Amino acid sequence: MPNKRKKLDLEELKVSCQNCTLADLCLPHGMEKAALVELDSIVVRHNPYQPGQHLFRPGDSSHALYAVRSGALKSYCITEDGDEQVLGFTLPGELTGMDGLSGGSYASAAVVLETSSVCELPFNRLEGLCHELPGLHRQMMSVVGREITSDQHMLMLLGKRTAEERLASFLLSLSTRYHLRDLSATEFNLPMSRQDIGNYLGMAIETVSRLFAQFQDRGLLEVRRRQVKILDLDGVRGMVEPCMRQQDAGSM
Repeated sequence: MPNKRKKLDLEELKVSCQNCTLADLCLPHGMEKAALVELDSIVVRHNPYQPGQHLFRPGDSSHALYAVRSGALKSYCITEDGDEQVLGFTLPGELTGMDGLSGGSYASAAVVLETSSVCELPFNRLEGLCHELPGLHRQMMSVVGREITSDQHMLMLLGKRTAEERLASFLLSLSTRYHLRDLSATEFNLPMSRQDIGNYLGMAIETVSRLFAQFQDRGLLEVRRRQVKILDLDGVRGMVEPCMRQQDAGSM
């Protein structure tokens, strides 16, 4: 049995960018086949990372972007008080390491939450390839823009919503992201702990656990450890959309 698993992992690592089902997520809107072949030539593929392993830590010399093929990562930084602040979670088809594009070092850390396959895109070779392939450069700018938009959304989430709305927004975000990967939008595993969720959303772990219980009692969710099944997706959306409309009206 162990030998079979090892074989599957090795075969997974051999998948090229042009045959990867997540290519359009890492680099949205797709790329021409020739460009994907060129991109594939610079990608470094490692053996699967195990839970607790770091891809990089704050202050490490920055040298690459990382695209998650399978599994999940947590990004965090260390505050001036020495506490951990969770910045987000990276799922299959998403990139991490953007903060290493300037300054020569990473400002955050990326740690593995569950066994993960990751593609490494070295900065020095990626920069040269962007000069050769204008289309790739445009795609990278799109990825950076998406990252900025995500950060802005998080700031609004923490600043203007109740704890209930924050958790509902978080679950809707995961639902959307899993759906983009052709996975179930209503039944998925939470790779992160309740403590990590609370840290990310600015809530105590007790509040997170209480809200999960409340959502379950109201028939919105079914929760079994880290397995979540959204029973009433419209009901969860309804908790978030009024707040979104108020924000849109306030910005006009």
